[in-house]
Amino acid sequence: MSTAEAPPTTCQDMPEGAGAGPRDAADAWQGWVGSRARVRRARDGERTDRPLPPGSVDLASNDYLGLSRDPSMARAAARAARTHGTGAGASRVVTGTHPVLPALEQDLARYAGRREALVFSSGYAANQGLLGALGGSGTLLVLDAHAHASLIDGARLSRAEVRTTAHGDLAEVEVALREHRRRNGVRARAAVVVESVYSVLGDTAPLTETARLCAEHGALLVVDEAHTLAAVPGGSAVRAEGLSDAGHVLVTATLSKALGAQGGAVLLGGEGAGAWRDHLLNTARTFLFDTALAPPAAGAARRALALADERRIGRLIANAEVAHRVLAGHPVTADRVERGAGAVHSVRMRSPGGAVRSAEVLRARGIAVGCFRPPSVPDGIARLRITIHADHDRRRLTRALETVAETINREDT
Repeated sequence: MSTAEAPPTTCQDMPEGAGAGPRDAADAWQGWVGSRARVRRARDGERTDRPLPPGSVDLASNDYLGLSRDPSMARAAARAARTHGTGAGASRVVTGTHPVLPALEQDLARYAGRREALVFSSGYAANQGLLGALGGSGTLLVLDAHAHASLIDGARLSRAEVRTTAHGDLAEVEVALREHRRRNGVRARAAVVVESVYSVLGDTAPLTETARLCAEHGALLVVDEAHTLAAVPGGSAVRAEGLSDAGHVLVTATLSKALGAQGGAVLLGGEGAGAWRDHLLNTARTFLFDTALAPPAAGAARRALALADERRIGRLIANAEVAHRVLAGHPVTADRVERGAGAVHSVRMRSPGGAVRSAEVLRARGIAVGCFRPPSVPDGIARLRITIHADHDRRRLTRALETVAETINREDT
């Protein structure tokens, strides 16, 4: 009997689930999405993407030097757009390397005291690209427990062995390096991955000690300077520690925080810097297969490097000191605030719900703060993150911080 002559199949003849059509599949997905939303709401984890109300006191963004609103930055971006176009048009290895990008890389290397730089479309892409290019069989990546999501994702995608150590615990890092070398011999490859300033608590990694430990074990040190490039004296934490020409120290950074533009970079030092740049250019997937950084962003970042001088950075540091004095001196926040090494101050909250309510009340009062709660915080403690800027007016900043403390007192009891 031919297929055309076969009797129609009844529902009773069909195997279980065989009758499910597109509508059933869509319903299944919608049900799953709805269940995820209910879980987020139950955990006070719902987030929004609302714009900041005009005139708000910004204690939330990472625009540390206030450069994103500088008129000369806008003019630099417009000049680059007129000269090179609004988009790069392709990957860097196709036609996306417009002249403004190599010029930006030279400026970045000079600013950070390094020999080479390679620019990516974002800081996230720079972290993923670098760790992916270090990975593979035989490589161990040792990540601090407070590492940023971009570093965690990059390590997962690298196909390397990944070990996470307790936050700031160099003894545990040393054990991981020693065990890896014992198992793999002199050909063992390892890299320790830290942040110069951690984004939630605002504390620092011991860069000098970690670099020394890595050198002793033949390991690389990867330092994410997202929160310190152009935001600490000297413009770079690695440079301030005297490590700018250490060849085994690889630095990533973003152009979207203190520099007020967009993009990311890997910064390289030592005699092997050129070889490392060539390696990344040929193997970093987020460089090879991603459209290059748009010329206007590159033009703005070049201008930002000229503006990010010691005077502006000094104002940022002075305002951060003011913030610490106010928060540490207020009876509500005195025992909650964790002193940030840079512009970030973390205020511990008693509950995720209290953090959300406090942030919403403050927003309604024209004060924007960061609201971090599980699972975004590495230690499971909900926090309000207070980010200081160089262009904050001292009196307005003080009043805003006092309002923060008063709001916490009412909403997080």
